Amino acid sequence: MEITYKFISGCVAALVALFAPIAPLIICTLLFIAIDFISGILADRKMARDEGRQWFFESGRAWHTILKAGLAIVALGMSWLIDSCILQFLHLNLAQLFAGFTCGIELWSFLENAAQLSDAPLFRWLRQFVHRRIRKEVAHE
Repeated sequence: MEITYKFISGCVAALVALFAPIAPLIICTLLFIAIDFISGILADRKMARDEGRQWFFESGRAWHTILKAGLAIVALGMSWLIDSCILQFLHLNLAQLFAGFTCGIELWSFLENAAQLSDAPLFRWLRQFVHRRIRKEVAHE
């Protein structure tokens, strides 16, 4: 039994060591997802209050966010494996690109929620600015 524990702990340690370099990317991605989730709940609650309807927390949306976070972590891991083990000579930085893409989408969603929450011109302007910038960059390539 002791040999089994040593084998399992060795395998876990090897996996942790393999994916340790992308820990900051995982943390940033999860942080962006969490901030978007919380701001989405607050925006939905405000919208319900403004419409005069009763608001309640939907666990389905929470599970959707958990699934999204899990899939993002798996995709980051897969990107890292391609970068570090398969195509390391190309220096593609796929993990960074994927993390940046995911965080950018979460930022966009946060800006939408923030504009709904505060109705401040700053957030409306930021949302429009990001939208124009993304369209410009996509059209440029």
